[in-house]
Amino acid sequence: MFRSVIVPEQTIPFKICYAGFVDNKTAPETVSAPLSGRQAEARRNDRLILEAAREVFVEDPEAPISGVAERAGVGIGALYRRYASKEELLRRLCSEGLRRYIAEAEAALADEGDPWTAFASFMCRIVDADTHSLTLRLAGTFTPTEELYQDSRKAQELNLRLFERTKTAGAIRHDVEVDDLSLLFEQVAAVRIGDEERTRQLRHRYLALLLDALRVPSGSPLPGPPPSWEEISRRWENQPSARSHDGRGKSSPLSRRQ
Repeated sequence: MFRSVIVPEQTIPFKICYAGFVDNKTAPETVSAPLSGRQAEARRNDRLILEAAREVFVEDPEAPISGVAERAGVGIGALYRRYASKEELLRRLCSEGLRRYIAEAEAALADEGDPWTAFASFMCRIVDADTHSLTLRLAGTFTPTEELYQDSRKAQELNLRLFERTKTAGAIRHDVEVDDLSLLFEQVAAVRIGDEERTRQLRHRYLALLLDALRVPSGSPLPGPPPSWEEISRRWENQPSARSHDGRGKSSPLSRRQ
């Protein structure tokens, strides 16, 4: 199914994306008016907490919230002033991941150049943002809010528009569907070794293979149907081990398509 050689035009997005890698922990912040000393410290602490929470919970979703405070170098009181519970902190992490995904999809749709190049560059940026590590590690560990459901629906709508535009241009093999993308991203996100730079190199290596396979005009037919949106979103329903966060164990609104 995979070819060992990638044509030159397919390698261009990887050169651009890899050279311009953005730290996956934080999205670029917009320029705003200067903050007071206390406000600046509060924003700094919030960013430290979110970065630490991402690291801690991707490593171990069952880790206590005290581990986040320790990793961030802030007091547990400072953390609880911002996030009343672990569940609330998990929601914030996944909200940021969804909004990053939405921003990248909108940027790709705004690119009026070659559809395949825009699509491949989008795939590369999402891998660099590492949003799907959150799905792999945190799906089912908390109860999403209606706002998260709405962002998820918006992300899926953008996904479909970008995918269909690329497919209509004849750049994607006919037997691939939009919902295949989620699991492809997760496969790449599962590549993780101790060294961050080496992890990034390997993820780009396997993304290159996947993109080459997506563009192959012929080859072995894909076995079985693609995943459905319901199969993908159902994983966000609370699992028994996650009920300790709030004791409610409600099913996820992300499991509703509409």
